[in-house]
Amino acid sequence: MKHRGRHRRRRRGMALRAVLTGTGLALTAAATLISASQATVTGNPGSLKPLTAQADTASPRLQEHLVPARTLDRLAGSMGRPVGVDTVLRGADRTMRVGAACDAEERATLPLTPAATRSYCWDRADTGDTAWRPASVTTSGDADEDGVWGTHRVVLTGWSHSTTRGPGAERGLARVAFVDFDDPARPVYRWVLLVVPENGGRDYRGLDSRISGMVWYDNKLLVSAGRTGAEALYVYDLDRIQRTTVDEPAIGRVPHGWSAGGYRYVMPAIGSYRFHDGRCGASGPPCPGPLSLDRGTSPDSLVAGERTSASGERRTRLWRYAFSNAPARSGLLATDATGRADAVEVFRTRARAVRGVLSYHRPGADVSSWYIGTQPKTDGRGGLWRQDTRGAAAAQCGSDSSHHCWTDSAGSLSYWQETGEVWSLSDRMLFAVPLARLEKSLD
Repeated sequence: MKHRGRHRRRRRGMALRAVLTGTGLALTAAATLISASQATVTGNPGSLKPLTAQADTASPRLQEHLVPARTLDRLAGSMGRPVGVDTVLRGADRTMRVGAACDAEERATLPLTPAATRSYCWDRADTGDTAWRPASVTTSGDADEDGVWGTHRVVLTGWSHSTTRGPGAERGLARVAFVDFDDPARPVYRWVLLVVPENGGRDYRGLDSRISGMVWYDNKLLVSAGRTGAEALYVYDLDRIQRTTVDEPAIGRVPHGWSAGGYRYVMPAIGSYRFHDGRCGASGPPCPGPLSLDRGTSPDSLVAGERTSASGERRTRLWRYAFSNAPARSGLLATDATGRADAVEVFRTRARAVRGVLSYHRPGADVSSWYIGTQPKTDGRGGLWRQDTRGAAAAQCGSDSSHHCWTDSAGSLSYWQETGEVWSLSDRMLFAVPLARLEKSLD
């Protein structure tokens, strides 16, 4: 399968990173950062503070729980042979609208500075239901360094349904849009519902959790989701997507087959990572929010940001986990013999309401740059800050030189290394900004 050649492609990717550095897409060492001591701009989060105390580094520790193979095999034996990404894309039944074809209200949610070079809005069949909201994005550029999965360029976006509005059967559910970007002038997509196996694989239920982050790495999709205090990282296998057999409102096994409330495909979780020290929150581990992939570390790492409120006093933590290099654990985190995954790096930032996080480690650089997308206390645009241990910088826009230049509903961030683009989303639009343009706006 495609992911088995990842280590050969990684060597090509190292050469590609060198080319990108030479052409100016990498971050420049001369970038001007506003130090914390010099910060006079309201909202400037200043420099990142490394956390090295045992209590801080142990707090994000995860415990791995994998679904037994016999459970997944029983489900597949009853539902039919699993399918992959290619099959889902062949059945795409929605078309995205490109840039100028989007409504003015939709385009108004795009960043002011830097301006997006590519932007898309969703099929009108999906924009009318405001109970569904997108929250996360990842791409085949995360999955594989050559940017292609099988023969396709793909973008995945995670959506969550309101727990209080809309049809009762859909409340709280989570789904993923599989977008085929082989033709950037006419992207098409198909929905896949996220589910969790039950009763030893004899049934399944909807995930029933708010999605806040998502990373596609090798053939695995890691999703940060949950309700207050019970957040976790769920693991999905892109080679284990199941077809439903009955179109009924119910989700799970029904008298005449398998249903998912009208969805043609479901993706059952193959495992999860839960905090070793119990429920997350004010007195426990940090609740995970946005996620992203950093290929600049060795091994590659999963980056996570804590979900905090704009009005709270809690300082936000940022941290990373290493991915496993073991061939039998493709796409899973590195763990010890007991299944524990420890954070390999932890920081604290003064930024609050972080909804997007991205770490970019330049080859040869002594520190990583972190990009932090924040949401304001009230309705309005968020900011996108670049931080490291020396300070912070953000784009300025408007007559008042405001730093609220990003989207009006700051979404997750994903770096597509092959194209040099940072992908993100608002609650209405999916868009891309070249890293070089983003860096120029900060400098």
